[in-house]
Amino acid sequence: MTFQLDALPVLSRSTVDRDETLREDPSRLAELWQDGRVLVVDPRGRTPIRSGGTVLVYQKATGDEPPAEALLLGEEDGVGYWAMPVESSAPDSGLDWRSWQDIGSVEEEQWLDLRAAGSFLDATAAGLFTTAVALLNWHRKARFCANCGVGVDRVKSGWATTCPNCGREEYPRTDPAVICLVHSRDDTQVLLARQPIWPKGRYSVLAGFVEAGESLEACVAREICEEVGVDVADIRYLGSQPWPFPRSLMLGFAASADPSQPTRLAAGEIEEAHWVSREVVRAALAAEAEGREHWLGLPGPTSIARRMLESWASPS
Repeated sequence: MTFQLDALPVLSRSTVDRDETLREDPSRLAELWQDGRVLVVDPRGRTPIRSGGTVLVYQKATGDEPPAEALLLGEEDGVGYWAMPVESSAPDSGLDWRSWQDIGSVEEEQWLDLRAAGSFLDATAAGLFTTAVALLNWHRKARFCANCGVGVDRVKSGWATTCPNCGREEYPRTDPAVICLVHSRDDTQVLLARQPIWPKGRYSVLAGFVEAGESLEACVAREICEEVGVDVADIRYLGSQPWPFPRSLMLGFAASADPSQPTRLAAGEIEEAHWVSREVVRAALAAEAEGREHWLGLPGPTSIARRMLESWASPS
């Protein structure tokens, strides 16, 4: 059986028009700002969300023109969507992304981050929040010219910066990372591992960053070997998802391996690794859906890792 992703990863969904020509059209930008919806995001990547974590709370744009710090996220049905950085003193929600908690029962308005709320948002909101976090993370870390060190100016509605001293132009950075579901050659088992910082009992598929001068397929083979000491074959692409923490693009792959090959765990990176049957993964998914405990904790619904495992475990 050759599985494919059965749906888009949740943070890959988007509906707004990201027309590049809009970003340099002053009159159109002014129109989009005056009736625009503004998504405010604090330094911790949180925004106000209500209705059980399913509805973004937009602010109304004020003034005739967008301020310098406003970032155009896109346009849909004549409505402009923007992002603005803000400071927030809102208390911590207590929802820790490392525990993959379900916020479906949270009814009151809260400041939540993308990891906690992404899977509960519709396609429009998920795409807007993901883009806002990615752009704002880049701007917070790219305030100075990489060439001469002078403070840069935002241009193109926040989609680029220019240096007033040397003229260098920069665009938002995205770091490619591979994430791979390794299954047995007979496709009945999957290799799952856990990092030391994760809660006990939580497991996921393996991932790592692409190095300079390296192909995606070579990165898959290297990362799996480095992290668990397993050789893989039959590497194939599944799909991708933006993961702006702070600026990654997760590129999903599948590969096969021999479960009889001994694992060798990377010290400090991987604490456990186990081959798990499809039946066990299905049981863990069913238990989670029914609110029951299971010894196998799976990745949260916002991640592409969860989509990969659900697709692999689903009946053919």
